[in-house]
Amino acid sequence: MINSKLKISFFIWTFVRKFGTNKHIMGTRKKTRQPGHKTREKKNITVNRDGLTSSTKLEEPGMEYGNIVADRAIVFLGMEGRKGFSITDFSDFISVIRKGVSKKAMDKLMEITGIAAKEMASIMRLSDRTLRRYNSQTLLNPEQSERVIELARLYSRGEQVFGNLESFKEWMNSTVMALGNKKPKEFLDTSLGINILMDELGKIEHGIFA
Repeated sequence: MINSKLKISFFIWTFVRKFGTNKHIMGTRKKTRQPGHKTREKKNITVNRDGLTSSTKLEEPGMEYGNIVADRAIVFLGMEGRKGFSITDFSDFISVIRKGVSKKAMDKLMEITGIAAKEMASIMRLSDRTLRRYNSQTLLNPEQSERVIELARLYSRGEQVFGNLESFKEWMNSTVMALGNKKPKEFLDTSLGINILMDELGKIEHGIFA
């Protein structure tokens, strides 16, 4: 009986000692970076009229895409450098849409993207004659302004995915199997159609070629 009690006491003492030692180690162990863990680096893109130049910096995921596309959209609309005008992401365009995008901005977009006047009139659901009557300071209505912003966003995103605007413009004018053997330009007259093209650009970016 005494031997049994001694054995039990010894077992408990040994267990408590081990437990206390392990707890101490766990409490004082420093956290170490797991092998293979790397700090994610993102490109900081400076946007100008001539193209994109980049430098590396640490950045939150998703920031790069939004900033590049928003900045290029501003260039496509000829709004860069305007006093008191600042866009950090596309939500900032809401006030611009409500106020109205100028015909001058739309003309600049047409010049850069190569969208013809008749094509733009169809996209805006206007007659070619009506569109031509607008002077450079005429403000488009909110629906038309939103379409112009969507087009600027699409083409700036396309430039980013394809590497240059000319390659994206060629894609816009070619038949795409994923779009039912239709040309992407045929989807520009509705917001849903533009969103479909944005989805296709995402697939192309991830190696799912359309």
